[in-house]
Amino acid sequence: MRTILNLDEDLAQRAEELVLREGSTPTWLIEEGLRLRLRPAPSAPASRPLLPVFEGRGSSMPGADPLSNDASATPPTS
Repeated sequence: MRTILNLDEDLAQRAEELVLREGSTPTWLIEEGLRLRLRPAPSAPASRPLLPVFEGRGSSMPGADPLSNDASATPPTS
């Protein structure tokens, strides 16, 4: 595909110098720039949810067994 571009003089000169220095072509330079600009954005890493922290005082209910996960157990009544 042929396209005519109107470039800023300084930008065009810098591009020409880069092409000569790297031994490439203006087409390659423009294609590389377009590929870099049009590539999909990297997805953000999944962040860990912040967990609430209770800064209260005291301990568990009287009679609760800290080694048990049985929610149906009721603490003994006194």
